[in-house]
Amino acid sequence: MSGSLLRGLWLRPVRPSLLPLLASEGLWRRSRVAYSTKEESAARRVGRYPVPNKKDMPYDIVELMEEVEMKTGFLPNVFKAMSHRPAEFRAFFAYYNAIMNKDTGRLSKADKELIIVATSVVNRCPYCVVAHGALHRIYSKQPALADQVIVNWKLADLSDRDLAMLEFALAVCRADNITEEHFQKLEKHGFDREDAWDIGMISAFFAMSNRIAHYIDLRPNKEFYTMGRTPRGEEEKEEAEHA
Repeated sequence: MSGSLLRGLWLRPVRPSLLPLLASEGLWRRSRVAYSTKEESAARRVGRYPVPNKKDMPYDIVELMEEVEMKTGFLPNVFKAMSHRPAEFRAFFAYYNAIMNKDTGRLSKADKELIIVATSVVNRCPYCVVAHGALHRIYSKQPALADQVIVNWKLADLSDRDLAMLEFALAVCRADNITEEHFQKLEKHGFDREDAWDIGMISAFFAMSNRIAHYIDLRPNKEFYTMGRTPRGEEEKEEAEHA
């Protein structure tokens, strides 16, 4: 992986885990075309703000977007939307990487995605609910759980641990008064203070992300709706049958 790209994005040092979108167990798709700013259709715009032409973007951002699209088969619209402000693009994804790809703590990738889904429902963010619901299906290998959480997390097939995690995340999301009781409930289910920080930080970061998506009218890519609903082997078989 290119060191110049890492320096350009302020992200060090493990390139493959830059984003869940690039993880080998993440959004697996066959390589297709290189990054393009072209929208999917005239009726399906990315958002309110124009996406810069590729030739006008900083090289490090173009290189990242091309790599994401080559690895996933499509470019998630958040990359296109944030490229409108290159300095903010770098800062946004640097912080995203810091909280979502840290290799310490007791939160799995599926846990993190479930927190994002549950809190994004409260913040009424279609993009994050759809996109991170897809990521949760892939990481958890549970195709129905995110959908259950979207409808009513208290009735979803969640463990007591998951319920405690989401209860804390949603308290942060709603800006409830956080008390020692919140931390004590987490501790009963094996989460320490550092884990509480991780849960709270993901909830807080995505509250910001949800609001960005809201005012720029960010639309989910159509690919997110079906991802992770069919096991990979069956998906490949279906693609072969329709080829």
